[in-house]
Amino acid sequence: MDFQKNAPRVFKAVVALDTAARAGLEETLVELVQIRASQINHCAYCIQYHTVDARKAGESDERIHQLSAWHESSSFTPRERAALALTEAVTRLPEGVSDEVYDQAAEHFDDAELAQLTAVIFTVNVWNRMNVTTRTTPETG
Repeated sequence: MDFQKNAPRVFKAVVALDTAARAGLEETLVELVQIRASQINHCAYCIQYHTVDARKAGESDERIHQLSAWHESSSFTPRERAALALTEAVTRLPEGVSDEVYDQAAEHFDDAELAQLTAVIFTVNVWNRMNVTTRTTPETG
């Protein structure tokens, strides 16, 4: 199903939400968060899309490749690690966001940044659910 064609007002609202959520955060951090949530949700379209955008923003292939194993990688800063931990907790919400994960994120992000980061995480989860549900896949070349 072409969600954009069949629900254009909803699609435009999600695009606007996505744009608003990114404000005030580093572009590479946003892309890493979006890739990681998309990996968890098995959204091939979003993984492809955000990997391309991450590279355009200057992210290295090495860090993109290590993202699924960020816990074991030394390539990520404490701020990025806090963002990725929060991403995993929010994306796997039924498991909950522990005080430890939230507090770690709050150490690296001020309240406004933390609100924006949380918005990025739930927005990418909307995109993932939209694309997985409608069977949207990346174009292959």
